[in-house]
Amino acid sequence: MTTPLNALPQVGAPATRALDAAGYSSLRSLAGVPRKELAALHGLGPKALDLIERALAEHGLELG
Repeated sequence: MTTPLNALPQVGAPATRALDAAGYSSLRSLAGVPRKELAALHGLGPKALDLIERALAEHGLELG
């Protein structure tokens, strides 16, 4: 199932809270953000980052 651009991918509660707290409310808002910047968020681990990258790739987008 493709994640809509106006929603966050299902990455788990801690990662979702971290993204919300950092101001990321949708998949579209994550496009172009450096992976290193997201990795620095408490609660966002390698598995969540991989899921985000895969969700972005489904739309032809990527992290910065």
